[in-house]
Amino acid sequence: MSAHGLVEQEQQTLPAHIPSREQTQAKLDLRSAAATRIKPADHYTLADRLEQQAAAHAEKDFLIYNGCHFSYQAVDEKANQYAEVFIQRGLRAGDVCAMAMENRPDFFFCWFALAKIGVTTAFINYHLTGKPLLHALQSTGAKAVVVGEECLGVFLETEGVEHYPCWLVPDAEKPAAGQLPSSIDQSFYPAIDAASVKQPDRQLRAGVKAEDDMLYIFTSGTTGLPKAARYSHMRWMTSGDVMQVSLATRPEDVFYCCLPLYHGAAATSVTSTALASGASIVFRRKFSASAFWSDVRDNHVTIFQYIGEICRYLLNKPAQSGDRQHILRCMLGAGLSKDVWTRWLERFGPIEVFEGWGSTEANAATINLDNHVGSCGRVPFWDKTNLRLLKFDTQTQTHVRDEHGRYVHCQPGEVGEAVGFIVDHPEIGAGRFEGYTSAEATEKKILRNVFMDGDAWWSSGDLLRYDEDGYCYFVDRIGDTFRWKSENVSTLEVADALGDFPGMELINIYGVRVPGHEGRAGMAAILMQPGHVFDPQAFHSFACSRVPHYAVPVFVRVSAMADMTSTFKLRKVDLQRQGYNPELFDDPLYIKDDTDQCYVLYSPEALARNGLPAFDGESA
Repeated sequence: MSAHGLVEQEQQTLPAHIPSREQTQAKLDLRSAAATRIKPADHYTLADRLEQQAAAHAEKDFLIYNGCHFSYQAVDEKANQYAEVFIQRGLRAGDVCAMAMENRPDFFFCWFALAKIGVTTAFINYHLTGKPLLHALQSTGAKAVVVGEECLGVFLETEGVEHYPCWLVPDAEKPAAGQLPSSIDQSFYPAIDAASVKQPDRQLRAGVKAEDDMLYIFTSGTTGLPKAARYSHMRWMTSGDVMQVSLATRPEDVFYCCLPLYHGAAATSVTSTALASGASIVFRRKFSASAFWSDVRDNHVTIFQYIGEICRYLLNKPAQSGDRQHILRCMLGAGLSKDVWTRWLERFGPIEVFEGWGSTEANAATINLDNHVGSCGRVPFWDKTNLRLLKFDTQTQTHVRDEHGRYVHCQPGEVGEAVGFIVDHPEIGAGRFEGYTSAEATEKKILRNVFMDGDAWWSSGDLLRYDEDGYCYFVDRIGDTFRWKSENVSTLEVADALGDFPGMELINIYGVRVPGHEGRAGMAAILMQPGHVFDPQAFHSFACSRVPHYAVPVFVRVSAMADMTSTFKLRKVDLQRQGYNPELFDDPLYIKDDTDQCYVLYSPEALARNGLPAFDGESA
C-alpha cells in the first residue's frame, strides 16, 4: 500500500471542519504548562499527592472493586498499615520491592505504601515464569517480593525465586491449593491487619526527590528478556496533571479500568489522572466484553481507557437497544483503527476519543485533542515539540541519510521513525529519557548525532506519518512492515482493512520468510467468534476486495485461541518463527490458491501449484 494512496484516502474523508493549527496548539500549550508544575528537584512524591488528596476528598470514593467502595481516606489508611509492616521487615528508602498481583485493591495499597517509605516498586507481569521471572527480579535489584496468592503458582515453579523474601497477600477469590512451602511468608498479611492506620513519618522519604525512581514497569516487547523501564515520581504525577487538563476531569468523574495494572497504560494514565482529579476508579480483574456495559452503567462511568482490540471485541457483540444508554463522555487510549473508531461512534454515540501514541519509556508522545478520526495526534508546529519523524526505508530497514550523513525529517505523507529529542537539564523534567534499569538497554534506545554533533534522541521503533494538516497516523512497528512482490505491506493497515470479516473475532497479520523469495509473504492468524466457522472462499473474496493483490495474505492460520499479550497486543514473534510449517502447530493452515480463487488446506501439492517451496526450517 503506498503512503501516497493512503494520504489521499485520509484527505477524502476529512471532517467538514478542521481546527486551525493555532487552536490545536492552544490546547497543547495547556498540556505543556501542566507538564512543568513539578520540578525534578522537588521533594514531592506520589505519597505526598495521595496524602493531600486523602485530606481533601476523605470520604469520597477512590477505588471501586467488585461492589466494594474504598474512600480516599480508607485507601490512605490501608497503605499506612502496609507501610508500617514494610518498615518492620527492613525495607528503607532507596530499596526496590517487587510486586506480583492481579487487579484488586491490595495492588494499590501495597504500591502506595512503598512510595510512602521511599521504596521503588517493580511491577511484575504475573504471566512470567522460569528464566524471565527470575530475570525480572534480578534486573530490578529487588530486595523482596510481595506476591498475591492468585499469582503464587509461577513463583513456586521457578527455581531461584526462593532466595527472595516472599510476602504473601491472600486472595479469597483465587486461593492457592495445597500446603505452602516455608519459603512463603504467611505472617505478612496478619501483621498488616494489626498495624496502625497512622501515616508513617515523612522523614522516612525525606531524601526522595520528584526525579527519583518510583516505579519499574516492564515493557511488553516480544523479543528477548523483559526490560524494566524506570518511572519517576515526577513523570508519573505529571502524566496525571497533563491528562487532567486534556480531559477536563473533575472529582465527579468515574474512570473504568479493565487493563492489567502492572502495565503502563492502567498504572499511569488512569491512576495518576484520577488521583490528580480527586476522581474515582472502577476496576476489575480482567476485561470482560459481556460485563463491560453493565459495569459502565451501574457505576456511572464517565471515562474509559481502551486498547483498540478491546473496542473491536465490544463491537463484535450483538447490538442492543440500550447501546447508547450510558454517560461515558470520553475515552483515552491507543490502537483504535479508523474503521473501528467510526463504527464505535455510530453505535455508542458521540463520545470524545483521545487517541494517542507513545510508550511506557517514551520521552515524546502525541495525542488527538480534536476528535480527528483515525489520527493518533497532531503536530501543528514542529518547533514546539521534541518529536521528529526520521525518514525510513522499509525495504532496506534503514534510516535515510542526506549528503552529509545526517538523518532526514519526513515530509507530509512520508513514513518515518518517531523519535524524541532527549532534554538533559537539571531543572526541566519534560523530554527526559529515564531509560531502563539496564544501562546497556538504555543506550540501545538512543540515536546520537542525528541532526548535529552531540544531539541525542530516544528511538521508538515505531513508524508514523503525518498529513498536510499535521495529523499523525501510526503505520507499524519497524520490522513489522514487510516487502512482498516488490511492494511494501503494512501489517497494521491490512489488519484494519480485514478486521470486520463476518464472524471473525480478531486477526493478526505478519510476514514469513519463503525460501528463494525476496522479502516475506503475508500470513494471517485469525480467531473466529464462537459459533462461526472459517469460510476460505468467502475470506478470499473479502480480502481481494479490500486490499491490493500483493497485500492479500498468502497463508491463513485459523487459531483455536488468541496468541496475545495480556495487554491485548497481538504477539507476532512466535507466529513468525513457526512460519508455515504445519509440524510446529496444530491450527488448520490454508494457502491462497490463485487458480481456484480460494484458500485451500495446506498440502505440498497446493504449495507447488502456487509456486511456493516447502518450509526449510529457516523461515523465521
